[in-house]
Amino acid sequence: MKIFAITSAFIIAIVSSFLHAEEFGTTADAEAMVKKAIGHIKSVGADTAYSDFTGQSPDFIKNDVYVVVYSMGGKALAHGQNPKQVGKELIDFKDADGKEFIKERVQLAKSKGNFWQDYKFTDPVTKKILPKSAYCEKVDETIVCAGIYKR
Repeated sequence: MKIFAITSAFIIAIVSSFLHAEEFGTTADAEAMVKKAIGHIKSVGADTAYSDFTGQSPDFIKNDVYVVVYSMGGKALAHGQNPKQVGKELIDFKDADGKEFIKERVQLAKSKGNFWQDYKFTDPVTKKILPKSAYCEKVDETIVCAGIYKR
């Protein structure tokens, strides 16, 4: 009986971890979301696309992956989880560790064009501040990003 209980608990834990993992984005999800967002911007124009991203269109949210767009000056142009940030100059915004990640994002966009960036941010699923990696691409004078949380 004891072996059955241990085996059952083990199986439940494994199944639960697979089910729970489906709620979280992958690096491939983030990269695909950025490509999709860029295509949408080119197809419908920036104003409509930014409204779709900020309005949390289901086409631009997959689990905890969503689109954000910043100007090269650090102004939030679209944010798939926090519309209150849109229109704000966030160049000096800091994460939980004091990292000026928007300033760094702008610098990376200028020097690399396409990049991954690590920082900390509030996870929309757990509502906890977690390590995050965002994939970003410079598009004209904007930076289009989507990120994944590291759990």
